[in-house]
Amino acid sequence: MKRVSSSALVAVIATAVHLAAMGVTVEPAQAQGQQQQPPVTAFVNVNVVPMDEERVLRNYTVVVEQGRVTDMGPAGSVTVPANAQRIDAGGKYLMPGLAEMHGHTPSGAFAETVMFLYVANGVTTVRGMLGLDGHLELKRRTNSGQLIGPSLYLAGPSFNGGSVTSPQHAVEKVRRQKAEGWDHLKIHPGLTVEQYDALARTASAVGMRFGGHVPAEVGIVHAIKMGQDTFDHLDGYLEYAGGIDSPLDEAKLDHAIELTKQARAAVVPTQVLWEVGIIGVGDVDAMENYPEMQYWPQRQVRSWATRVRQQQQNSNADQARAFAENRRILLEKLNDAGVTVLMGTDSPQIFSVPGFSLHREMEAMAEAGMTPYEILESGTKNVGDYFRSQDNFGTVGVGQRADFILTNSNPLEDVANVADRVGVMVRGRWLSEEAIQERLAEIAQQMSSTTD
Repeated sequence: MKRVSSSALVAVIATAVHLAAMGVTVEPAQAQGQQQQPPVTAFVNVNVVPMDEERVLRNYTVVVEQGRVTDMGPAGSVTVPANAQRIDAGGKYLMPGLAEMHGHTPSGAFAETVMFLYVANGVTTVRGMLGLDGHLELKRRTNSGQLIGPSLYLAGPSFNGGSVTSPQHAVEKVRRQKAEGWDHLKIHPGLTVEQYDALARTASAVGMRFGGHVPAEVGIVHAIKMGQDTFDHLDGYLEYAGGIDSPLDEAKLDHAIELTKQARAAVVPTQVLWEVGIIGVGDVDAMENYPEMQYWPQRQVRSWATRVRQQQQNSNADQARAFAENRRILLEKLNDAGVTVLMGTDSPQIFSVPGFSLHREMEAMAEAGMTPYEILESGTKNVGDYFRSQDNFGTVGVGQRADFILTNSNPLEDVANVADRVGVMVRGRWLSEEAIQERLAEIAQQMSSTTD
């Protein structure tokens, strides 16, 4: 099997950019986001899955005010304010909301629908990885509660072989994005070592993180040493250890993993998207008929199907499956070694619909040997730790941002139980599953009536 070509990668990257110009007309969810909420909400008689460690706190009361947990403890020990909205959660499970640590968002009105799709699936935090016009305003609206959506942490336009022309240009671009208010920097392929190093040193000087791909000329070892703090798509590891089109060099792979751990860097696997969109593994007919495809523009779904079928026709199926298996082994090794794993899917991309894609990603993480707690930790506590300097979230505890999923069944027993929802709370705003499904039905109707 050939190594991933730059043209194939650009095609995947272009999907997110293409969405910005799709012109899909949808009814925004802004009105829902502006509905008056009770000043206090209390979950009573609930089983709390705090995600600070692997445990369940049974029959608790959790009080939320102004978007934060203000009190929690065993039922009977916590006084529920008289003006509180009481959610009787007897037998239910309250866990932190999930995070999408490699997300994309189109610009324009369609972005509002994407924001709701995230929240509808319990995704209450998104690290955006490709800045577009209008994204900083979108962040202001969602993070302030004007629009129903996850809390956003956004990268600006990416640093790549086409957008950076020299080391000095890289320096200027870092400083400009810092001044504009972007949260972090996104790395794409094509940078030279000199350009990359200039970016890295300047990012360190101005206090900006950077993550994403590993440019081929830079390589995983040098990127780790220069301070890149997330390696998205598990990029760089198999290239270094020979596991794309040849057997893994275990010694080199172990070396790269140990360096990652020592540097306290993290990986964002995006297993499902990479297998489908880059490697070309998967049943296209089945993916076209995933239930979540009803919430996405149908011409885009058809385009995804065409692309993957062409990919499969032009590749060796056995080699593709071997590549996918090496990625599974890599994730298992990284997790077993104690490297921080952050949940992410690269949605919206090929057959990865925002929010829904995290539930499919969790299945792939389980196939790589991760336990339910480890999988959920990658999308909750680990993300809260990553953003600790900016906010407190990712666990259920006093002072934490009130981002929750209320489920009917214990998510620590099976991650599929995360989708067995009663409702979602985002920054203290409660959305019942009934309200979520009503809005999803509207979106499905709008997508089905959208003309080509």
